Amino acid sequence: MSFGKTITLNTGRKIPQIGLGTWLSKPNEVKDAVEIAVRSGYRHLDLARVYENQDEVGRALKKVIPSVVRREELFITSKLWNSAHQPDQVEPALDETLQQLGVDYLDLYLVHWPVAFESGNGLFPTEGDMARLDMKTSLVDTWNAMIKLLGTGKVRDIGVSNCTIPQLQGIIDATGVVPVVNQIEAHPYLVQDDLAAYCKEKNIHLTAYSPLGNNMVGLPLLTEHAVVKEAAKKLGASPAQVLIAWGVYRGYSVIPKSVHEERIISNFHQTELNKEYYEKITSIGVKDRKRFNIPITYSPKWDINVFDEPIERTATHKVKIV
Repeated sequence: MSFGKTITLNTGRKIPQIGLGTWLSKPNEVKDAVEIAVRSGYRHLDLARVYENQDEVGRALKKVIPSVVRREELFITSKLWNSAHQPDQVEPALDETLQQLGVDYLDLYLVHWPVAFESGNGLFPTEGDMARLDMKTSLVDTWNAMIKLLGTGKVRDIGVSNCTIPQLQGIIDATGVVPVVNQIEAHPYLVQDDLAAYCKEKNIHLTAYSPLGNNMVGLPLLTEHAVVKEAAKKLGASPAQVLIAWGVYRGYSVIPKSVHEERIISNFHQTELNKEYYEKITSIGVKDRKRFNIPITYSPKWDINVFDEPIERTATHKVKIV
């Protein structure tokens, strides 16, 4: 089973360290996955409007609340999508998410990306093969609207996702309100020690998405890496359990995604890395750094530099922080 650990956030509330991710879960799969997860002991669910499956999650929640858990025993995260960054759209977007889920509040609401899209044309407004960006609405504009949500009773805490040090510092400087969480792509190919150190200094908790890497781009799976497989054999664990343990060692909360019952249950059965294997696995990314989730590579393409990766440096736009 899970070690049952929670992490105390900078507001004093606690987030369970292992959660269920729902990104890339296909229609009709996520309802069963959420129900299986909650019945198996998960209490942390990571959701988002753009995943377009929150109505299914809501149906699953109706099956487990209150028969399996009370609402207050669950930690539910969702995210504001880019097409609702305009300040007058932020609360209506939250209301839509609450309605889809059938709950009265979220434990955590995140700004999904530090990128605004034009509003009023669906989740992905496009022109040709390009996403239509709103370069007038700044990240600070959106963050100020998020701050106002704290007074509504509809969210307990607010945070961000996919944010860099300059983006985080920009919203803190402008508003004085420190995000509770920054949810980031995090796995041994993408160690990001500088970001981790900054967030530790500011008391911003890091949640790791794609903790097993990402096989959408056709590269060898991280679960097949020789170092990971060696550690798994030594510890009597699966490679996925080892990669989740790597994130836990670093102090992250970790949200592996699966829709398969066996893997959902297996991912929740934690193992613990010793320092030797932690360092061996960390060395993977020192020698071979990879970020998989870069919006300029999407279709439709986002013509914006979010992370300052080499592939992004041809972008026309940079993130509008203030």
